[in-house]
Amino acid sequence: MSAEGKQTVLQMKYARIIATIAEKENVSAQKALSIFYNSETMPLIQEGVADLHCRSDEYLAEEILRERPNVSDT
Repeated sequence: MSAEGKQTVLQMKYARIIATIAEKENVSAQKALSIFYNSETMPLIQEGVADLHCRSDEYLAEEILRERPNVSDT
């Protein structure tokens, strides 16, 4: 697969993860996009660390949501 093809597949994965976050958190796609791009996990997925890009969208969405501090912790 070409580099461009790999990037397209990764971007499609991002979209599915963002949609999963929006559904799980009952937030807008824009808010879910912000959660995703501000996460510590997103760059790891992008860089292919530990083959995270091979994990399910559900798993990655859960990992990203787990990063967020609980409201009661603040």
